[in-house]
Amino acid sequence: MSSQFFDGDRRGWSRREFVWTGLGAIAAPMLVGCSDSSPTEPTPAADPRLTARPGVPTLPAPPGRTALGLASPRDGFLYVPSGYSADVPTPLFVALHGYGATSDDWSGYIDHAEARGFVLLAPESRSISWTAADSIAADVAFIDDALQHTFDRCRIDPAHIAFAGFSDGASYAVSLGVANGDLFTNLLVHSGGFYWPASPIVGKPPVYQSHGTSDQILPLTLARTIEAQLLSEGYDVTFEEFDGGHQLLPATSQASLDWFLDVS
Repeated sequence: MSSQFFDGDRRGWSRREFVWTGLGAIAAPMLVGCSDSSPTEPTPAADPRLTARPGVPTLPAPPGRTALGLASPRDGFLYVPSGYSADVPTPLFVALHGYGATSDDWSGYIDHAEARGFVLLAPESRSISWTAADSIAADVAFIDDALQHTFDRCRIDPAHIAFAGFSDGASYAVSLGVANGDLFTNLLVHSGGFYWPASPIVGKPPVYQSHGTSDQILPLTLARTIEAQLLSEGYDVTFEEFDGGHQLLPATSQASLDWFLDVS
């Protein structure tokens, strides 16, 4: 695993504009060298409720990493650790990539899944990011399909289902996650910058936030604003502030997984 699992600065992100209405969103993230674009009209809010639920699997669990096979070219992967047993409920870690990325950004977590014995699900957004206005409803539906795909094959522990993300994926995970607190037991927000809670809010899963003090893509002040809003809404928030930029460091990955898996 590299010394820096995610490093948005290496992608050359310069600035970001974000508008969210319910779960309808418009994003105009700019890459260096790309021309500016103006936001369009907000799309109608999508239904944020996910319907997939863990139960008794009806299909065999695929060993190792396999493509979801739900869409092309943007799909995602499922990783089932070698120690998985259908007789033992297994934690599930659902991970959302950042802007302009793919599920491969979470490939480094395969080692964690293998070592710690959890199932890893990494779906991909329908458009360039989870925050693109033309894909909000489709993203909710695809995440739901990916979850059902997993539950059909793996015996998942309903007491340990994490919803995590990095950057745009983190913003989307916390905003969608609060509307599905009866499914997700933990929310992990790594270098996220925005929080527009989907409605209705259901449940109060604990939240783990991490953010670099020198993040030039999504400044630390944005993360602190998210924290303050979550605390005002009654969420239990663990906040890790680290020296670094727009990235997810190995030490942060370890600490947040310890938190999710109740490792003391």
